[in-house]
Amino acid sequence: MPKPLPEAAEPATTQGRRRDPVRAWIGLGANLGARQVTLERAIDALRQVPLSRLVARSRLWRSAPVQAHGPEFLNAVTLLETRLDSIALLEHLQAIEARFGRERPYPNAPRTLDLDLLMFGNEHRDTPMLQLPHPRMHLRAFVLAPLLELAPDLEIPSHGRARDLLDALQHQTCSALRPS
Repeated sequence: MPKPLPEAAEPATTQGRRRDPVRAWIGLGANLGARQVTLERAIDALRQVPLSRLVARSRLWRSAPVQAHGPEFLNAVTLLETRLDSIALLEHLQAIEARFGRERPYPNAPRTLDLDLLMFGNEHRDTPMLQLPHPRMHLRAFVLAPLLELAPDLEIPSHGRARDLLDALQHQTCSALRPS
């Protein structure tokens, strides 16, 4: 049985904390270096995010780059319950990426680790720092396939059922790795 989340010290959403936990879906990807090792260690790092609990993780999925160049990607999706607000969680995700050597020389560059906040409860946000839900998740088989593994009936806000969206992306190469 998973342990409950620690109580937040703040009564409201001040200083990056929330009173009630929210479900945060996080996409992981890597196409440089020891991809599988990196993703497993990144998932371990997500277990250490304060005021958060890793609820579920998908298998690893292999995919060709979409609107990008470089080697094949490995991808996964995790579900966290967190008492952090979305910006505080994003800051933790970016710190994890930095620990794994993430560089951003140009858009869609090959990467050692990419952590995308896909959905954060029912939050809708459109700022230069963060867009929620993730603006391209409904166009990516490598996001939808692992999401469906964890939540087969998931709806993507403003886009519909994830299963229907994935069916429309049959042209994108994406396959699950066998469990090790």
